[in-house]
Amino acid sequence: MKKGLDPKQFGKVAVAMGGRAAEREISLLSGKAVLTALQKQGVDAVEFDTGKRGLHELTEMGVERVFNAVHGRGGEDGQLQGALELSGIAYTGSGVLGSALGMDKLRSKLCWLGADIATPTWMQLSSVADLALCADKLGFPVMVKPALEGSSLGMMKANSHEELSEAYKTASSFACDVMAEQWVQGQEYTVAILGSVALPVIRLQTPNDFYDYEAKYQANTTQYHCPCGLTEEQEESLKALSLKAFNVLGGSSWGRVDVMIDGANQAQFLEINTVPGMTDHSLVPMAAKHAGISFESLVWRILETSLTSGEVCDE
Repeated sequence: MKKGLDPKQFGKVAVAMGGRAAEREISLLSGKAVLTALQKQGVDAVEFDTGKRGLHELTEMGVERVFNAVHGRGGEDGQLQGALELSGIAYTGSGVLGSALGMDKLRSKLCWLGADIATPTWMQLSSVADLALCADKLGFPVMVKPALEGSSLGMMKANSHEELSEAYKTASSFACDVMAEQWVQGQEYTVAILGSVALPVIRLQTPNDFYDYEAKYQANTTQYHCPCGLTEEQEESLKALSLKAFNVLGGSSWGRVDVMIDGANQAQFLEINTVPGMTDHSLVPMAAKHAGISFESLVWRILETSLTSGEVCDE
């Protein structure tokens, strides 16, 4: 039991997982890890696969709050959040607006542009007719992404007109807006957010062209550096900028911010994740561990935010 709080005060907790999006399998892994951690701490937690069950069942089950571990569309984009609010059920993570904006890479960039937060130059690709303009405007290499997917699904680096055409075809298959982003040469970092605090920064290193799906979930060659190699002053500055980037999009409770530092030492923000991976080897738990927070304690603290509107209590 954590200091000052009885597990019973959470009431019945459903760990939402699975869903129907492309990240379903990763979500199931995250959800089951969270479920196990909560149950070990005495929380009355149950599994709830949103891809197989109707949300009306939550009320029928007497669920008081939801720990959301559903990655991707239908769970991370405001849809689940809106349904839970209409049902009067508390939940972890960002609200409807923050979830919707955070999931949409195109709209994220527009918000950041207005807040003077640096992000790589981009353009929307609405049809094959835009590809020639993309090559002229952004040059090569260029990154092509489906705007509403996570886990690097559908992302491809294009080094030529032929590869750009293939990348657009791949991204278009995900049935959402497609964007092209100018390639950033530099180091990639990720900053985990817990409440109003940024956790230690992690630098990602992979022999792949970029931190793609294979590098995230399959390869054993990906390296995670924490300490990240920045000076203390640089790291604190990056954490403050990451909190700003997260808050500008309406992010709250917890999440993760992905950012590059280019050759001119300029932080270029890529995206936020409002329901990041939560297995014991995912990036947020990794950063928490370096801050002295165990996986079980991290899960508890995230659940606490559903009680305290984003403020995390000390243990």
